[in-house]
Amino acid sequence: MSAGSDLHVVLGARGAVGSAVVKELAARGHRVRAVNRTGGLSVPDGVEVLSSDVTAPDGAAAACAGAAVVYHCAAPAYNRWVSEFPALTEAIRKGAAAAGAKLVLADNLYMYGPVTTPMTEDMPYAARNPNSRVRAEMARSLLAAHEAGELRVALGRASDYYGPGGVNTTVGATVFAAALQGKVARWVGSLDQPHTLNYLPDFAKGLVILGEDARADGRAWHIPAAEPLTGREFLHLVFAELGRPDKSASVSRTMQRALGLVNPIVRALGETWYQRDRPFVSDATAFTDTFGPLPATPHAKAIAATLAWFRTTLED
Repeated sequence: MSAGSDLHVVLGARGAVGSAVVKELAARGHRVRAVNRTGGLSVPDGVEVLSSDVTAPDGAAAACAGAAVVYHCAAPAYNRWVSEFPALTEAIRKGAAAAGAKLVLADNLYMYGPVTTPMTEDMPYAARNPNSRVRAEMARSLLAAHEAGELRVALGRASDYYGPGGVNTTVGATVFAAALQGKVARWVGSLDQPHTLNYLPDFAKGLVILGEDARADGRAWHIPAAEPLTGREFLHLVFAELGRPDKSASVSRTMQRALGLVNPIVRALGETWYQRDRPFVSDATAFTDTFGPLPATPHAKAIAATLAWFRTTLED
């Protein structure tokens, strides 16, 4: 870490998670560099914007230069995880290590595979599908780099997310934009299984806590979320906020298979259908026991903020 540096660098700052982390860091008074491939970001006052291709080692090194903490929020398209994610993460790891920076990965829950109980961080990485194996391999390699003393690492894990800016998610436009436009809001999977959903600003707060606190180093953490809801309960809150009768449906496994014939991203969702046909619940006890409560935004309030953001995008 550069001597006396308080520079926090966010890679993938145009994405939903990265953008939320930039805002949280700025609100906490940190020096922030927001990095994406093309620049042109809308960021809070005082935030440095850098255009850099972090898939290339030189680009990652330039992006991370002078950082105290680097937040890896960059990701290739879902259907390119297997071919592109490992090399991207290796370039970022090397760039952060060269800067002497701590690396915080915005991670998910894929590596655990099918589960029958709430997920905890000590569960084995039992997933067998390609995208989930990539996530598991990335986690193992980063934690091995930490153990080897190459750099400090912390992993922050969330379930499916929603919130302002959340478009590349199963709980995005097909729910919020559709409801605002009077269309059917579609939930991917069973409407009646409990599912943890992380609100983007809360996920960002959790990641920043991991970046700020040395107790986070060397392991994975589940970021707290509001209580699990079924798809039916979540969609009801959406329509209640709009003051309209529910107009919703599920995307069944049969429908997913049909849509997947022409859409590779939808096709890839079939690999993790076990997240959608049974309870999929994250246990964040370790986080709250270590860092104290992270008050999760109630779903009703979070849904109202998300609808407001989608409304502005539809009006543009």
